[in-house]
Amino acid sequence: MTDPRLALVPGSDLAAAASRVQVYLRNTRAENTRKAYASDWQQFSAWCQTHGLPDLPAAPATLMLYLGELAGTGKKISTLTRRVAAIAQVHRVGGHEAPGEARAVRDLLSGIRRTHGVAPQGKQALLSDDIRAIVRGLSDSLRDVRDQALLLIGFAGAFRRSELVGIQVEDVEFVEEGLVIQLRSNKTDQEGQGREVAIPLGSRPETCPVSALRRWMDLAGISSGPLFRGVSRHQRVAEESLTPTAVALIVKERALAAGLDAALYSGHSLRAGFATAAALGGAPEWAIMKQTGHRSRAMLDRYVRVASRFRSNAVTFTGL
Repeated sequence: MTDPRLALVPGSDLAAAASRVQVYLRNTRAENTRKAYASDWQQFSAWCQTHGLPDLPAAPATLMLYLGELAGTGKKISTLTRRVAAIAQVHRVGGHEAPGEARAVRDLLSGIRRTHGVAPQGKQALLSDDIRAIVRGLSDSLRDVRDQALLLIGFAGAFRRSELVGIQVEDVEFVEEGLVIQLRSNKTDQEGQGREVAIPLGSRPETCPVSALRRWMDLAGISSGPLFRGVSRHQRVAEESLTPTAVALIVKERALAAGLDAALYSGHSLRAGFATAAALGGAPEWAIMKQTGHRSRAMLDRYVRVASRFRSNAVTFTGL
């Protein structure tokens, strides 16, 4: 969407500059966020059309009816607040006042939070014992070797699915103490600076992420390009990287094979599992945040709270 504030006289010699500004404005948000906003706006616009209401500009009352309907169908408050943000963005670009800034809309969102709550319904974390159980069930086939490396690196690096599949061979450096992965830009690094993630040698040969990755790279004959790739039933390694969805499916498949309920796990279970397991093991929060890349304590605290439910619990002091 072109920002109307950059409208130029036809033939202006500033057209090239305006085009660059549009690129910079688009990059103020991560690509996934822009896609989500675009989808959110399309859904709101379609809803307005269905009910014969104007979408741009939309009245606060229109937005309130829309949010009320969404809440009634069970949409999470996080989804509702993102929809409000997306609608606000379109309005601002169009030079209109955002309907979500109205006090009545803010009060409505507060009421929805109180009524339905905001407790997260995330997937379950894969803890160290779960990872060991999964790895024990893997064979020496090329696909199993890949999955072992994928799961161990994903867990030890506390990577998001998108980060994991985005790693290139050129991003990996093996050192005496283990390996270092140069992580490229991600959802919390919108300026594209990237960060280093160090993964030390494991204490157990069967779950050492460094050894597992070396083995996968050697067997697959990978020396450049995507690190984690598809493997055909004929044991052929693809040129392209796995998708984030493929990572989630691998986690579910391997969890099921280890006797776990696959429905409880997702690609995020590796990252959540690392944070929870590290907290259970007594790792300081700053060290966990360094590995996960969390910039805010708020998200990390979710995992720490789970890990510390029974540690230093006041009930233990009652003598029961």
